[in-house]
Amino acid sequence: MMKPYPLKFKPEFKERVWGGRALEQFGLNVPEGVIGEGWMIGDHPNGTTAVVNGELAGLGLDQLREQYGEELFGRKGFSEKTGRFPLLIKLLDCQDDLSVQVHPNDHYERLPEGELGKTEMWYILDAKPGAKIIYGMNEGVTREQLAQAIADNRIMDCLNEVTVEAGDSFYIPAGTVHALGAGVLVAEIQQNSDSTYRLYDYDRLGLDGQPRELHVEDSLNVIAYEGAGATYMKTDLAATNEWLTLASSPFFITEKGRVEGGWSLCTTADSFVIHIVCEGEGSVRYANGELSLKAGECVLMPASMGEYTLSGGMTVLRSYVR
Repeated sequence: MMKPYPLKFKPEFKERVWGGRALEQFGLNVPEGVIGEGWMIGDHPNGTTAVVNGELAGLGLDQLREQYGEELFGRKGFSEKTGRFPLLIKLLDCQDDLSVQVHPNDHYERLPEGELGKTEMWYILDAKPGAKIIYGMNEGVTREQLAQAIADNRIMDCLNEVTVEAGDSFYIPAGTVHALGAGVLVAEIQQNSDSTYRLYDYDRLGLDGQPRELHVEDSLNVIAYEGAGATYMKTDLAATNEWLTLASSPFFITEKGRVEGGWSLCTTADSFVIHIVCEGEGSVRYANGELSLKAGECVLMPASMGEYTLSGGMTVLRSYVR
């Protein structure tokens, strides 16, 4: 029986027309080009991360699933629909505006075979002054009104814009129209999906020099016109070593806490725990050792881990499945 320990992974980086070089500030070995996404922990056909530490080093998250399954991921640590690891953890560097987009839910009949819908949440790690995001539509916009606005090239009139700063948290259920704006650095916790429907892309050319594909009909089909339950919040913490719930969805729970000194925590047999370090540094102590942690690092605590202690001075997110 393998002794459980915190797992670190080698990120999969994605070049995006809106990306940049900001992920380098976390000490990540970012490849050439405009890198928009670091897939930090993933088990998806478009990006599967491999362990870089300890006796499981070199194994992909898909191989861990096949070989260790419930021991590592917990009783609920799998997608009911695909059997895969249920979440995808990303860091996003938005140097330019992202397309206005929407994600389907698990039940949309035009989803590709074996693909999930995409409910997600964003935590703003850093934002340039005045940076904005698009978050939902204005009150009362109907499918017909939106379709007409798209046809008239005035979709922005229908959308709700929010100015953001570091520490803001956004919960984005499937069906919510949204777009990250230029000048934000984001941690994203989402269902394990790569399904995005673009409504509008500023008539921009892709990395290949061609206009980027839009998916207007699919988008109009999957938007929750009455609202999908999207919420956002400031996340100032009243105390250290206490959790503040940022997102509570059917697919994951994400909480924020500030580690000061030592904070004793525990996994359960139901779920793995993923910690994302937002700022500061410290370590995680566990039965068989200690692992140092710093901003930008993401670590997976196996469900079988049991007790562990976060120590140092750092702000962390904690995500798990219910």
